[in-house]
Amino acid sequence: MSAFYDSLETRSPQDREAALMTALPQQIAHAQQHAAAFAKSLGQVDAHSITSRAALARLPVIRKYELLEQQKAQRAQDVFGGFSALPFGKGMTRVFASPGTIYEPEAARADYWRMARTLFAAGFRSGELIHNCFSYHFTPAGSMMESGAHALGCTVFPGGTGQTEQQVQAMAELRPAGYIGTPSFLKIIVEKAAELGVALPSLKKALVSGEAFPPSLRDWLAERGIAAYQCYATADLGLIAYETEAREGLVLDEGVIVEIVRPGTGDPVPEGEVGELVVTTLNPDYPLIRFGTGDLTAVLPGTCPTGRTNNRIKGWMGRADQTTKVRGMFVHPGQVDQVAKRFPEVLKARLVVSGEMASDQMALKVETRQGTEALARSIGEAVRDVTKLRADVAFVAPGSLPNDGKVIEDARSYQ
Repeated sequence: MSAFYDSLETRSPQDREAALMTALPQQIAHAQQHAAAFAKSLGQVDAHSITSRAALARLPVIRKYELLEQQKAQRAQDVFGGFSALPFGKGMTRVFASPGTIYEPEAARADYWRMARTLFAAGFRSGELIHNCFSYHFTPAGSMMESGAHALGCTVFPGGTGQTEQQVQAMAELRPAGYIGTPSFLKIIVEKAAELGVALPSLKKALVSGEAFPPSLRDWLAERGIAAYQCYATADLGLIAYETEAREGLVLDEGVIVEIVRPGTGDPVPEGEVGELVVTTLNPDYPLIRFGTGDLTAVLPGTCPTGRTNNRIKGWMGRADQTTKVRGMFVHPGQVDQVAKRFPEVLKARLVVSGEMASDQMALKVETRQGTEALARSIGEAVRDVTKLRADVAFVAPGSLPNDGKVIEDARSYQ
């Protein structure tokens, strides 16, 4: 039995990059022609010139709040805000709603969300029954996993959420090979089965997502005979990355182009530095170009010990939107970047907000090799110009600021 879902997982990094960069201009041209939002935002872009990551990085980032704003503005004409390339009808099988409300299409293609790959990596195989405890109501998680399971050749029990005793009963009687759902609900089910004195001997594996999966819970499940793996996916993009038996980060899916950018900007960070995850999907039906997930992560060096050759990310490391209110005014990560870009001497900057409530203080910590009083005064003036607020400027040695993706650190006391 193959250890890999398909040959794409083990192709050389050079072949993968060449294939992605060949597909990229075609996807951009497709989005311009079939998705009104990109016809507008990328209308002046020569799609066929976007054949490298450097060229891609010059395109605007679309963040989730912008997608929501465009959907809301066009509710009467187009519930998808011009981002879908498909109309209602035979090509589109379902529409889902995520909090916001953001509407997402599901097309008729098999494994539309590309979840079969992560199910395979979690140990599921054709001919097995899977107990799916993701929601089938409003949000797409249940359908995302079910479509992937069907593509893999599995049968699915649509357990959904809640009704813990009935879930235990169904598992005891149907004897599924494994579970799909949130890790916390799996723990609840296992605990309920123990409370009821019901054995679940068939439950040997799980694919979990939708919330944090700490090592302590992973080990707790392993002690009870369940090998659980996690994946990172969103309702907008489908699968982004997945865990393997090596348990060293998450391997990127083959159908996405991933960038890590400085929060509040579209500028890629150096490899290994924490930043916002920005994804370009090759999905022709919902062709999101440079979609900012709002999540922080970093690329891991090297490749997966399992033999999969795609890049890996560390997983979820927090939220990229660090907008905070200081003295009654909002300060955004993009404003900090705007200040830093005015000065070539600035290598990296981090705004620290401190003090008690109603007595906020701002300090801009700046990595530089050339810290002078004149430069400090100029940077301070730039901070006032951009944010309309005053900040002390403190120079620090290059490489001394934490690699945690934070551009704005809220260190205030709220007690």
